[in-house]
Amino acid sequence: MTQQAWRGVFPVVPTIFDDAGRLDLDGQRRAVDFMIDAGSHGLAILANFSEQFALSDDERNTVQKTVLEHVAGRVPVIVTTTHFSSDVCAARSRAAQDAGAAMVMVMPPYHGATIRVSERGIHEFYRRVSDAIDIPIMIQDAPVSGTTLSAAFLARLAKEIGNVSYFKIECPQAAAKLRELIELGGDAIAGPWDGEEAITLLPDLDAGATGTMTGGGYPDGIRRIYDAYMAGDADTAAALYQQWLPLINYENRQTGLAACKVLMKEGGVIASDALRHPLAPVHPATREGLLKVARRLEPLVLRWGR
Repeated sequence: MTQQAWRGVFPVVPTIFDDAGRLDLDGQRRAVDFMIDAGSHGLAILANFSEQFALSDDERNTVQKTVLEHVAGRVPVIVTTTHFSSDVCAARSRAAQDAGAAMVMVMPPYHGATIRVSERGIHEFYRRVSDAIDIPIMIQDAPVSGTTLSAAFLARLAKEIGNVSYFKIECPQAAAKLRELIELGGDAIAGPWDGEEAITLLPDLDAGATGTMTGGGYPDGIRRIYDAYMAGDADTAAALYQQWLPLINYENRQTGLAACKVLMKEGGVIASDALRHPLAPVHPATREGLLKVARRLEPLVLRWGR
């Protein structure tokens, strides 16, 4: 493969709704502009933290078109194209490539709590997706799929399927899995990444992660940690991580995907922090707890739109 190796901080862009639950495309564009201004190396759209599971196909297409046209090549954009059907996922991935995506991110096929696919089926699934496109595929290895993907199996996928070369590892003991994946996969692993709101960022960087896909509320804070580490200043990276960890933890354990929108609304980036029903709004006390932690750090999000 000759594609550029993408590295760095690629936060997930939230899907912006108005208070009635309709797409807010002006707010969507403002969210993207803030995230680029905050130092994101790239962006990810239509991920689980984007509430992709609550969007219609037409809405997915609208968000994809709106974001990619508005970004206009300023940063690379990863588009999540996950679907249970191999052919639907392949078609989504081709459409994302044609629209300007730098990469697609795909979970293994699963449905509900019990419908899973064998390793052979997963291999064939990613083969079909790869055959449909010319850009890299990032496999998302996360508990939500309920699918066990061993490091050995992931390394085999990287070696045997041309476009499979990036891996977002956000399962328990992610650092150990990253180390094993890098050891087994060698040059076939173009991008060992982590995720899960950066809650395991430092050990994952120690294990060899070259990218991280976090929430979108404070890319400037994550950049400070990442940049210090990549510059070889592990002590500064650790100190910065300790400084930002309360906010990272609050997002990871208390508010989840709502954190980004709460911060963006507070800072005037977007008009509404609504989640799509049936997701419940954040409790007012939890919202204030998040903002209290964030205000101590003065992230760009709290002043960008003021």
